[in-house]
Amino acid sequence: MPIVVNVDVMMAKRKMSLNELSEKVDITISNLSVLKTGKAKAIRFSTLEAICRVLNCQPGDILEYVD
Repeated sequence: MPIVVNVDVMMAKRKMSLNELSEKVDITISNLSVLKTGKAKAIRFSTLEAICRVLNCQPGDILEYVD
């Protein structure tokens, strides 16, 4: 898939665990894992907004297009 999800990269930069991000964003660990592993087919803007707010980043820091 040409869209790469870099949630794990941003989590590492912020020294945040999956559990901590899950609690702060208020989504399940399993849904975060699907997103983190790149298996997600879609993401809601509200979820993307919450992740960006918690990780203090831009959507482009999380989503990347790779040809």
